[in-house]
Amino acid sequence: MAAAGDAFLRARGRALTAFRPVDEYQWKGPFYFIQGADPQFGLMKAWAVGDTNNGDDEWGEEIKLAEQAVQAVNKLNPKPKFFVLCGDLIHGMPGTPWRKDQEQDLKNVLKNTDQDIPLVFVSGNHDIGNTPTRETIDNYCKNWGDDYFSFWVGGVFFIVLNSQLYFDSSKCPELKQAQDVWLNEQLAVAEKHKCKHMIVFQHIPLFLRKPDEDHNYFNLEKSVRQEIMEKFHKAGPSSPESLLAEGRCHTGVSQGTFHTLGESVYPEAEPEVGLASNDGRKEERMGSQQSKRALRKKFPDSVLCQPACCTFPPSFPIVSLVPIPTNPPKMMCCLVPS
Repeated sequence: MAAAGDAFLRARGRALTAFRPVDEYQWKGPFYFIQGADPQFGLMKAWAVGDTNNGDDEWGEEIKLAEQAVQAVNKLNPKPKFFVLCGDLIHGMPGTPWRKDQEQDLKNVLKNTDQDIPLVFVSGNHDIGNTPTRETIDNYCKNWGDDYFSFWVGGVFFIVLNSQLYFDSSKCPELKQAQDVWLNEQLAVAEKHKCKHMIVFQHIPLFLRKPDEDHNYFNLEKSVRQEIMEKFHKAGPSSPESLLAEGRCHTGVSQGTFHTLGESVYPEAEPEVGLASNDGRKEERMGSQQSKRALRKKFPDSVLCQPACCTFPPSFPIVSLVPIPTNPPKMMCCLVPS
């Protein structure tokens, strides 16, 4: 078991120390993991007062929701392999006054996660800035571990990327170049080990619905996404099944969305979907029946709930997938066939 402080720094040397690759290269049967995104301590107050730049001086509600998430994760049996948070861990941007307190309060909640469930962190724009610098990335790494890294679990190859370097690397182009070189090396590793399944975690989605959709705040610019997708499509003769998991969008199915590198896992679902269960009861709010049916069809053995942290706007429930405790599916969030 790792000490509480070590739990936040398992990503070191571009690897995750929680798992030994030599023990994880081979497929060992179905398993599942937890994905969350955008706990963003401070957002709810900032949104409520209409000041997203300076109104984040309270985050009590986010603490309560995060505590509920950790409690729910700890009760799962069998245990998930890991718990990943896909960016925007806090709301305060680099250099803002409440940032350190938000980080500490989030750590105080997450340190109660079962120590047999490793925490995996992904950087978002609120963590390193919309235009990151070497300093903001270094500060992130001191608190949460490497900004990009890879690891194997049960024969599945997981890659964590720093998507802000694809969004705007103008102040640290050498770091973006280093990640590109590293990613090419990781795809060569996947080819060498004849990887069948590969899952990528990053904060900014490549796209929301279609690979050729127009660029907007919630996705990456077209030429950038095309370059990344081509890399994965050319990953090797073993043709691994690649899935992309993101955060950022806050509302609807894009919160914690999984894409194949061709179309959204939810191509038929509308963005305005909302199912929540904060207190053990299953509630249905603010979602079209079409969206709900689409999600149920994709994950018949799962329930939809709100383990995640903040909502955006505050009245809108975030969607995540959690297995029915008495009958866990093969995978939660992302199904990995044998």
